[in-house]
Parts: sequence; C-alpha cells; structure tokens
Amino acid sequence: MQIEQHSFLVTGGASGLGEAVVRAIVAKGGKAIIADLNESAGQALVDELGDNARFVRCDITSGDEVQAAVAMAEKEFGGLQGSINCAGIAVVQKLLDRDNNPADLESFSRGVNINLAGSFNVARLVAASIAKRVAAKPSDEANADNGIIINTASIAAFDGQVGQASYASSKAGVVGLTLPLARELSRHGIRVMTIAPGVFATPMMNAIPEKAREQLEASVPYPKRLGNPNEFAKLVMHIIDNAYLNGEVIRLDGAIRMV
Repeated sequence: MQIEQHSFLVTGGASGLGEAVVRAIVAKGGKAIIADLNESAGQALVDELGDNARFVRCDITSGDEVQAAVAMAEKEFGGLQGSINCAGIAVVQKLLDRDNNPADLESFSRGVNINLAGSFNVARLVAASIAKRVAAKPSDEANADNGIIINTASIAAFDGQVGQASYASSKAGVVGLTLPLARELSRHGIRVMTIAPGVFATPMMNAIPEKAREQLEASVPYPKRLGNPNEFAKLVMHIIDNAYLNGEVIRLDGAIRMV
C-alpha cells in the first residue's frame, strides 16, 4: 500500500511516537487524522502541517469519540486506509505496598482499559469503515491490500518489570490481539500488525530522573541510547508499504532485554 494520497487515523498523534508517525505520513504525501486528548498540541501540529492533517479530540476508550474521528476521515479525506494506535498510559504500582496493602484495582483497570480495550475499540471502528468502503467498491485485483491496522505494544509485554502489572499485562493483551484480528480481517484485505517498542525518547520518558535515563541507555546493547520516535515512524512506514507483513509483532528495542 502506498502512503501517498491515503489517509490514516493516528491516536496519540499530538506527541511522542504518534507525532513522529503523523509527520512521516504527511511528508510522504499521505493524510493524517490526529486523534488525541491534547487539543493545543494537536491543533499546533495541524497548523504546521497544513491541509493534509486534521485534529480531533479523542478518548480511545469512547466508542462515540473514536467513531467521530473515523467520520472526520471519511468526510474530509474520503475514507480511511488504516490506523496507527499510539495512545496509551503507564500505570506504575506494586501488587502490595510496603505495609502489604493491596494495589488499587481502579488504577490497574484504567491502564488495561486504555491500553487494551482502547486498542480494540480503535481497531473495530477503523476496520468497519475500511470493510464498508471495500464492499462498496470491490477491487478486481487479487490480494488487494485494502487496509492496515498497526497497534503499539511494548517490550514490557515480554519483559515486564516490578510495578508494571497493569502496563505489562495490557500490552501483552495488545500482542494477543494481533493474530486473531489479522486472521479475521484477511477476508477484507486488511492487515494487522503490532510494534513493541523498547525505551524511546518520548514525553513519558522525559519525566524520569536523568540518572535513571542514563542507566536505561546503558542497558541497551546497541545502539546504546534511547530510541528516536522517527525510528518508530520509519518502521510504521515500512509496514504500511510491505503487504506481506501481517499478523506479526515486531520488537524495536536495540536488543534490550529487561531483567
């Protein structure tokens, strides 16, 4: 699938990994719907990028708000060719605190709801839009590459750390979505892929102390640094372009293994 002239919904698109993806899509002649809660950052990005970008305030756990983002793509850009779901949160808490009191269930559930249920919510509504478009104008081309859904997991899905129960389990759930959705959507020519990034230089990472950041950089075998969001975006661009990538999870982590 060529990116040029095609439109994509990017959740969490106002900053970090999502922003890098939006910029890459527009740079290649594509169109992007920036779905994010940060209205000021999202609108500023639209003002910078011009007519090939639109912003919509969107909570990915809300069916109505994600549907509104999909509807915007259909109205403004004639439909969607795919989505890249970068929205998510990191909930940090131990199962038991120092006094052996149990973790807060509401906090745990919030992480799972946003990271896992939110990913499913975006996928179901984007897939429905693409499938209806394909059904209305079926292609004569065999194995037509009609759409792509790319979710974002994390290496925490495989290498979860103490205090990451909500984050790791929710991201493991995103990994688990990949193959069932790819198999189901194959009849529509829609591919499903997941990227599991390691430690990246995003606003979330910028909040940690400098010493902790240096330790993380040192733990990456090569290259010994945090990932650049542009490197995540480059992988997204390749996945969109390479029609034989389907139903797989790709770690993008400089060979780090958290222990």
